[in-house]
Amino acid sequence: MVRLKTRWHNKEVSHSFDQIAGALAYNLWKIAMNGVLNLEKADFETNSLKHRMEIIAEYLAFSVHLADRMTYEQFDENERQAFMTELVSKCAKHYEDNMRDVMGGGDYRAAFIDLVNHRMAEYAECDYSAENGPSFGMKRIFGEFVKALLNDRDKEWIGQQIIDAEAPEIVKQLRRAMPNLFT
Repeated sequence: MVRLKTRWHNKEVSHSFDQIAGALAYNLWKIAMNGVLNLEKADFETNSLKHRMEIIAEYLAFSVHLADRMTYEQFDENERQAFMTELVSKCAKHYEDNMRDVMGGGDYRAAFIDLVNHRMAEYAECDYSAENGPSFGMKRIFGEFVKALLNDRDKEWIGQQIIDAEAPEIVKQLRRAMPNLFT
């Protein structure tokens, strides 16, 4: 089980959108890294650090969308927009810092934000319920995005792995980590 920030040390202090988004982005990053490790443990092949980062980007985009769906009713539209902008910005910072470590200097932030915006639009077409989480269709689309990144040997089985194991694990971790961050 991945160690996540699930509560604030000082519960007496209210926390800003910036602080909450920072803690949640950190959790999403850890969930995404753990997801890639899970794939490797299940014998799916990653062939470089750059390849892992591409898969992590897909995990982050899916997780950001789930976080948006899970917090939808907590905010009015302006608050939601501000929070999600901050969350994506914080995730982009994690991604960019790690891409610079892997690939060297460059502007990785804009490409990541563009990916998240495209994925948010794709996932928005799918159903989500508070009780059941993402629909089969949303999980299938997530699987297709990851499938596009894998070699031919792994393409046949990755969809099932995403639907049956990876997406439910992301939901489980988010449900564990998110509630106390907003109190």
